[in-house]
Amino acid sequence: MVQKEYYETLGIDRNASPEEIKRAYRKLAMKYHPDRNPGDKKAEEQFKEAAEAYEVLSDPQKKSTYDQFGHAGLKGSFGGGGFQWSDFTHYSDFEDILGNLFGGGIFGDIFGTRAARRRANSQRGADLQVKLKLTFAEIAKGVEKKLRINRLATCGDCGGTGAARGTSSKICSACRGTGEIRQVSRSFFGQFVHVITCNVCDGSGQVITRTCPRCGGEGRLRAASTISVKIPAGVMDGNYIPLRGKGNAGPRGGHPGDVIVFIVEKEDEYFIRQDDDIICEMPISFSQAALGDEIEVPTLDGLAKIRIPPGTQSGKVFRLKGKGIPHLRAYGSGDELIKIVVWTPAKLSQEAKRIFAELAKVEGTQPPKPGKNFWGKVKDALGM
Repeated sequence: MVQKEYYETLGIDRNASPEEIKRAYRKLAMKYHPDRNPGDKKAEEQFKEAAEAYEVLSDPQKKSTYDQFGHAGLKGSFGGGGFQWSDFTHYSDFEDILGNLFGGGIFGDIFGTRAARRRANSQRGADLQVKLKLTFAEIAKGVEKKLRINRLATCGDCGGTGAARGTSSKICSACRGTGEIRQVSRSFFGQFVHVITCNVCDGSGQVITRTCPRCGGEGRLRAASTISVKIPAGVMDGNYIPLRGKGNAGPRGGHPGDVIVFIVEKEDEYFIRQDDDIICEMPISFSQAALGDEIEVPTLDGLAKIRIPPGTQSGKVFRLKGKGIPHLRAYGSGDELIKIVVWTPAKLSQEAKRIFAELAKVEGTQPPKPGKNFWGKVKDALGM
């Protein structure tokens, strides 16, 4: 199989800057990350191809060799078996590129950096989930909402360090500030290195000599806060909006988590939603259906008038173009569908009964009798 050209893999040209190379790799790594594509071998292979391309093009010496001699010039760089995950040297770049977007999983196995990832994750605050109920009118226009949340905030006394005022933390002597302990074992098959989280500092790399009395060395306290979230027009039930860095503060100055705002549609008095269209059932009387009329119908912008032509049947649908929900991330809006329902009064006065009895005698006021194809039309209408 012909090996794909590295620039083509990342989707960049040969004059791309280091930042453009990193940005291109980040985009592909986010797309094909195994945590986002569980069990997808093709995605895992594409992820590996992107990592290999980045390993070469982000290294000036390897890039120069590749530009001059192509894949043939790199044969010795990755050993006889080609690129392996153990060849990936940019662990710090990897954390910088993908941050803490993914939990544990395949990368801990691929790179052999489970302890480092646990240390990074242990310093990041937890995400918070909030359900936000919105009316159709708010969804149609977009809205900014204030949310009151309870979160773990950075301790004001110690600034999040966990150390008492006037004191500071010191580098852990057990792991020398790395947050991990490397254990070397030897066997008949050779030497093995096991990396585990330091049990003295719990992976932080720092040891506090005197803890902050206010937060007990945690570096954070529970507090209520108000945050704003802008809701774009056109969202729907189940959509979510991440607010980066608004979640719980990380322990001892760690990065804060996010607040994930989940959209919940409130049940509406008049409408039901179908994609970006809204549907409204409008009752009218016998006389309005038979003689025609001009009626007012509710819309998301208020009331609008529509003309009911004479002889309108129950079930007739009128369409108001562009009166529905705006398309999310696109121009235009859905429509409003007005479904006519001819209302039958449950109780009649004596005068009304007399009028209806007279009306029943008039020729042409009775519904047509079913013909030989009547039931076929009924089945077609019902989709049977």
